[in-house]
This record gives sequence, C-alpha cells and structure tokens, in this order.
Amino acid sequence: MQLKTMNLKSISLTVIFGLLTVSMVAQKNKIDGVSVVVGKNIVLDSDIDKFKQEIESRSEGKVTISDCEMLEELMQQKLLAHHAIIDSVTVSKSEVDSRVDRSIKFFLQEYGSEEKVVEAYGFNDIEDLKKELGKVQKENLLIEKEQQKITENVDVTPEEVRIYFNGLKDKKELPEFPAEVELSQIVLLAEATKEENKRVVDKLSMIKKEVEEEGASFKLKAIINSDDPSVAQNGGLLGAITKDTNFIKEFKEVAFSLDEGQISEPFKTAFGYHIVFLHKIKGNSREVSHILIEPEITDANLKETKERLEALKKDLVAGKIPFEETVKKHSEDKDTKNNGGIIVNPYTGETAFDLTRMDPALYGRINELKKGDYSDVFYDEVRGGGKMYKLILMKNRTNTHTADLVGDYVKVQQLALAKKKEETIAKWSKEKIEETYIKLSDNRKKCTFKANWKKENQ
Repeated sequence: MQLKTMNLKSISLTVIFGLLTVSMVAQKNKIDGVSVVVGKNIVLDSDIDKFKQEIESRSEGKVTISDCEMLEELMQQKLLAHHAIIDSVTVSKSEVDSRVDRSIKFFLQEYGSEEKVVEAYGFNDIEDLKKELGKVQKENLLIEKEQQKITENVDVTPEEVRIYFNGLKDKKELPEFPAEVELSQIVLLAEATKEENKRVVDKLSMIKKEVEEEGASFKLKAIINSDDPSVAQNGGLLGAITKDTNFIKEFKEVAFSLDEGQISEPFKTAFGYHIVFLHKIKGNSREVSHILIEPEITDANLKETKERLEALKKDLVAGKIPFEETVKKHSEDKDTKNNGGIIVNPYTGETAFDLTRMDPALYGRINELKKGDYSDVFYDEVRGGGKMYKLILMKNRTNTHTADLVGDYVKVQQLALAKKKEETIAKWSKEKIEETYIKLSDNRKKCTFKANWKKENQ
C-alpha cells in the first residue's frame, strides 16, 4: 500500500528488504570507513549511501532521507540483530536457503540470467553470490524474529483502530490504497507426443553409446545437440555441484548416483530429457556436464491444448460448470491446482496484487476485466515449466481509493497494529541502547538522532 504521507518509520520493512539487494555489495568492498559499531555489528560509510539509494528507488522518489536518518535506521537494525544473538534467537539453514532461493529468483527476473546477476553485483559466480546472500538473509531473519519476540503480545482493540483512523483523518493523512486485484487461473500444458519423447530418449541413448564405446567427445556432442542455452559457452559443463546447489531434485539425485567417468541413462526433468557425465568427485561436490534435449511440441499439440481450454471457458461463462471444480479436475499448474486456482503474489505471499506494480504482460490481459470476468485464453511459456495456455478469472477487484474505516477495516487495523508495534520496539530500543556498546565515528557524532545513540545524558 502507498501512503499519501510517508516517513522513515513507515518503510522500515523496505529497509530490511533493501538488505537483499545492496548489503552484499558492501560486503565485497570493505575499504571505506566505519560509521558506527553497535555491539559486534558495524555500519560502513558506503552502506548509508547504498541504502539511501535503495529506499529512494523502491519508494519511486517519494521518500528522501538524510544521511543521519539513514544511519539511525541502520543502527536500529544492527541493534536488533545484536540482541537476537544475546536472546538466543535461532535461524535454521532451511529458512536461510528458502530466502536465498527467493532472492535469486527475484534477481533472475530483473536481470534475465545468472551471468548478468553475477556481473551486476561483482561476484565470481552464482555460488559466491549465494554464500554472501546467506549471510545477509541470516541477519534479516534474526532481525525479524527479534522484532516478533518483542511484539508477540502486542494487539489492537477495535477502539484503538477507530482512534488511529480518526487521528489520521483529522490530520488529513488518511492513506490512499491502490487498485488491487485477486486472480485465479486454469492452466493446460501442451505436451509432446509419446513418439516424440521416445525419439529424444533414443537420441540421448545413442549419444551416450557413441561417447562410451566409440570415444566421441561429450563436449562436442553437447555443443551440437544440447538445448541448454549456456552450452555454447561451457560445452555442457556445469562445474562442481553439491547437494545444496540450487538445481532441481531429479538432476542432483542422478548426478550423485554416478561414479567418476560414468554417463547416466536418459532421465526427465521439467526442462526436458538429460544425460549427465560425472567428471570428478571432490569431497561433497561433483563436477558434471550434461546434455539437455527438449521434446518438440508441434503446432498441432498447441492448437489442441488451446481448443480444450477455450471449450472449458465456454462452459464456465455459460455457468454449466463451477470454476473451482474445473480447476481441480483440469488445471495442470501444481502451485494453484489445489487452492481453487488462486494466484499468490510471489513478492508479498498474499493473494492481492497491486495493479500499478503488476507484470506489464499480465496487466495488459486483465486490466479491463471486471469482477467475475474471464480473460481470453492465452499462450505462455516458462523455461523449465513448458508451454501452456492459461485462462484468468478476475476473482476480486478494488479501485484506487482513500481509506474508509468500514470498507478497509482490515487494512486500517494492520496499519494501527504496525504503528503500535513500532512504538513497542522504540521503547525496547531506548532501554537496550543504554546497555549496548555503541561507538560512533567523529563525523557521525554531529548527527541529531531521535534516540540517545550518543549516550549524552550518561
């Protein structure tokens, strides 16, 4: 949601999210000065500039802050991280890995490939980036869990919500909520024929035989035959992988079942069919190459899939079949098949999408739809997810509007609760600052802070 009046406190979560995209760059370039030490955590001079840029970018220029304000927000995050350790807050490897995977997916959407992501952030390779992201995400989780611990008993009553709303109204600071939509979908995958799948498996089996029995070059075979888009640069070589490497499960299972010098039988993943060549075993890692061949999906396959979905749409519009039952019976998208087709926003984890921040391609397909309308049947293609046709249902839609206590009660309640939690954390911080080692650099001592970071009254 976008507030008409925004301040630094209202975007503290944005600061945390900013850690995902800029902090790791600072980790790679620790050559500048230290602005402050909070416990055992430091804030570099460069962090302040980078986080300022992140805030201003993510608020689309609606938020501008001074160096001192930015420093105080960063000190607050470091204070939380420091006391999370003291309070024995724990973070599991699976939690960190999940966050890292989500960050990598976000970066891939922004830059298009792993190579461009690595280049943009100045790392040697994707594993190097993931290692740094792991450190960043661990700190983020510590901060979030410490905040949850501090505010676990905080709640707001209906009366407090009403007072909060009226206070904003009196100050003419009522938030403006953007247009939001909730979408559901039916997805039909266009599948290759059994004959085509057999052709691909037979071809990979022949390549395996030519390498093993006739001495053919696996690298050359990969360059000639593989559908992996990076094969031209690496000849099918994927380098060293571990069981923690962000590869699909089926691929890792096969790679770790091989002996040195062995080539696997053809096997299927969401990307197509593979054979894997294990070069070396190095401790817990495996150095592998692969050849990927994607079965061809013909125009006839695509046409048949589209016609099936259009027939379903016709019956849905006519009211002959219920939507959720149709999803469960026919849809082939594993993420939405069992939840009525509801699409979850990957950035927020919620079902609502801010219409102004939606993917342009999807926006163009649903922008004119009213609640209960269906989109046209349209083609989509996702690497690793195949070729498909989709039908979107506009499940719910609200237009841009100024907050209303009755109509937007849940959102106003969330804002009131967030404010009360901020006040609780501020009170906690005031107490913890007094007992925590804090050392400001001389040039940062000139700042005026809201809290007593300088400990001037001691």
